[in-house]
Amino acid sequence: MGKLIIVSNRVGSLKDTGKAGGLAVALVDVLRERGGVWFGWSGAVSDEGTFGEFKIERSKQVELVQLDINKADYDEYYAGYANRTLWPILHYRLDIAEFDRPFEEGYRRVNERFATRLKPLIKPDDLIWVHDYHFLPFASTLRAMGVENRIGFFLHIPFPSPDIITALPRHGALIRSMLAYDLIGFQTMRDRNHFIDYLVQEQGGRVVDDDVVSVYGREITVRAFPIGIDATGFATFPDSPEGKRQQQRIRQAQRDRAQIVGVDRIDYTKGIPHRFRGFERLLEEYPENRGRVTFLQIAPSSRSEVDAYADIQRELEGLAGQINGRFADVDWTPIRFIARGFPRKALAGIYRASRIGLVTPLRDGMNLVAKEYLAAQDPENPGVLVLSRFAGAAEELRESVIVNPYSAAEVAAALQTALQMPLDERKSRHALMFERIVRNDAHNWATRYIRALGG
Repeated sequence: MGKLIIVSNRVGSLKDTGKAGGLAVALVDVLRERGGVWFGWSGAVSDEGTFGEFKIERSKQVELVQLDINKADYDEYYAGYANRTLWPILHYRLDIAEFDRPFEEGYRRVNERFATRLKPLIKPDDLIWVHDYHFLPFASTLRAMGVENRIGFFLHIPFPSPDIITALPRHGALIRSMLAYDLIGFQTMRDRNHFIDYLVQEQGGRVVDDDVVSVYGREITVRAFPIGIDATGFATFPDSPEGKRQQQRIRQAQRDRAQIVGVDRIDYTKGIPHRFRGFERLLEEYPENRGRVTFLQIAPSSRSEVDAYADIQRELEGLAGQINGRFADVDWTPIRFIARGFPRKALAGIYRASRIGLVTPLRDGMNLVAKEYLAAQDPENPGVLVLSRFAGAAEELRESVIVNPYSAAEVAAALQTALQMPLDERKSRHALMFERIVRNDAHNWATRYIRALGG
């Protein structure tokens, strides 16, 4: 059995040996089980870029191998095509997608350079597992160099319906390059079905059986693999010293008030402005909640070099000020907006102390915050998850309160339902979902994918 080679834009750490690393830890665990390499960008920009020396970290059977990129690569491949073109398209945001030919050329250049640098590390019986939208054409580049290994791909974000993806210039060439993979995985059946529909409608593909599509003389396996967290490990975090400290701080500050919590990166896909308006509607239409409920939104900055993200932060600050100005009292502030992150154990304590987890992205591949919120709850007195129907997690977490995030009135009604939900119902809903996220944890997800790839 050969080694496992994982390729992703960013690489995890071998030093984080606890169960706090979520997906990254699951991938490192799988690498340790069979030996392997995790290959990707170092996060650094240098003059040498992809022509520079490898940055290598070793631990027993695992190697982390990283490359720098140069300034042009960063602007065109990462900030450009990946984040200004593919990210909005794959999240259904045609209105803000930028179609710049140099972006696309930079994207293909970096894929080719990374594949060229990886090839000497590949042995004939190795398995190669490529991750996410940064490396859609990676396998086709390796195939052109003569690599015949089994190569799999997993998309962590949504894949839209054919009428959306066809708005991408030269979409046919890009998606056809993905057919060099042997196994293509998606978060949900919806995303999987969209990809198959595209292959059939746009590329002349034919469905051979449930998971196999024949197209251009190749048979590609296309399957849904919903990603998980280390639910059992995360469930211990609220009882850590940091978790307990956060719970105590919140309970002292809140007294008998119920707290709603949202935790997201600043990103237009997360629907945070819509969420603020839904909370405002709760205070308007259900005035008994005034003075009795608070909303804590934790939203660290993300990709601040992209104008759209800076605009969202300004909008959120304005909305929070407007809502607080309208409803606040001398001893009650309705919305607290914190634009910085917290360590995972601290977050677990915040989740535990929150009566409602409000997870309402406009579009999301999965959304692991929803699963972390559930894992952090006290099973004897759990909170309620209010979840967007457009999050991939909604396929699994059917016992949450499912909501349309675009409707402020529906979000408000869902919050009211959650606030009034009896203890017995909260416990039964939580127990079903917690059992599911424990069974479908991150390690099981990685193991199932590698088995399907042939490992």
